[in-house]
Amino acid sequence: MTLVNVVARVCLVCLFPPSAYDKYKHRQQALEQARSGPLPDAPLLIDAGMVVETVAPLCIVTGKFDRLAAFVLAGFCAVTAVGYHQFWTHGDLGAPGKSKGREEMWEFLKNFGLVGGLLMVAFPQRSRR
Repeated sequence: MTLVNVVARVCLVCLFPPSAYDKYKHRQQALEQARSGPLPDAPLLIDAGMVVETVAPLCIVTGKFDRLAAFVLAGFCAVTAVGYHQFWTHGDLGAPGKSKGREEMWEFLKNFGLVGGLLMVAFPQRSRR
């Protein structure tokens, strides 16, 4: 792996370990947020999320089981986007001023931007040289 590749991977996953720590440190708020979505068993979701957000980035940066870890983390981001950033349900997307729909739309799109980068790690294009 080149230095540029390592730096790119660090940039791609740098938000996940602090997010896991935040879930640990502020568990009650994390549980409330998890309960606001469509998935059952909020405590299990939070615990699984903390594991994924801690282990997968380490694997991706070190190159150990990186493709599997990137695929799992991409799924995590996709589920988070669809389940917890449903911008289309707010009805204020085009409203002037502050808009919950727009806030959620940007979170949704950021999550899918991460999905794209993670899928590039999970399914690297082989050189044709």
